[in-house]
Amino acid sequence: MEYREKDTLSNLKKSYEEIPVPSSAHNAVLEGIRKGKKEKRITTMIKITKRSVLTTAAAVSVIAIMANASPVTANAMEEIPIISSIAKVVTFRTFEDSSDRYEAKIEIPKVSLDQKDNTSVNRSIEDYANQFIGEYEKQITDNLTEGGHYSVTSGYEVVTDNTKYLSLRINTTVIMASGAEYVKIFTIDKTSGEVISLTDLLHKDNMILSNISDNIKMQMEKQMAEDDSKIYFSKSEENVEGFKGIKGDESYYFNEKGEIVIVFDEYEVAPGYMGVVEFTIPKSVTGY
Repeated sequence: MEYREKDTLSNLKKSYEEIPVPSSAHNAVLEGIRKGKKEKRITTMIKITKRSVLTTAAAVSVIAIMANASPVTANAMEEIPIISSIAKVVTFRTFEDSSDRYEAKIEIPKVSLDQKDNTSVNRSIEDYANQFIGEYEKQITDNLTEGGHYSVTSGYEVVTDNTKYLSLRINTTVIMASGAEYVKIFTIDKTSGEVISLTDLLHKDNMILSNISDNIKMQMEKQMAEDDSKIYFSKSEENVEGFKGIKGDESYYFNEKGEIVIVFDEYEVAPGYMGVVEFTIPKSVTGY
């Protein structure tokens, strides 16, 4: 019985395989295969296209972030059509001179916002640089060094570049017998395109300026108490000319946390060996 069943199934299978396939059915099967392959290719192409679009979009986002975060990066990428620099700082001109006893190298930057030169800001920057150039030329003309050496070097860096503000820091060192460091920071409101002073930033609120002054004094006292090598010109009965407080025209910038950092020139609030000094003001004091 078992063998007959196997023989029967085998014969049925053989008979089924020998059934002739009509040409119309054969062609329909082939057409179905072709359509299936075509649809698969289209689906694959759609997937690849979607991945390409997403990848391109991600790349554009990364490039845009890089361009906004660093003026140097923005300058390098300015030839890319899809990128437009929000803020860019480049060297406008460099004043250089050198002789046996005199030497100068003063880099003068230029600021542009939305690919347009910021005329008023750039004029202020150039006026500031011209003060050092004028003094240098006076030293040579009047021979004020009396046989000594005189040099001035000035460069710049961007210390803040966020959605609201651009802070351009100019560092200048003048050497004549001894050296002196000067810092000037131009903080620019990107909306108005104008330099915004500390007073204007704080909406002329004298109470906040007073609170910042008190905070700086507290930081000075704390640093001197913790480190004997630090000395500040703090106001006291013995030192009437000590630091009284800020006026609102001081150089400042924003750090990565959005806190205001106030900068003082060498000798301004401390002895020369302390160099340029900075004080970070907590947001609880400024309200920022």
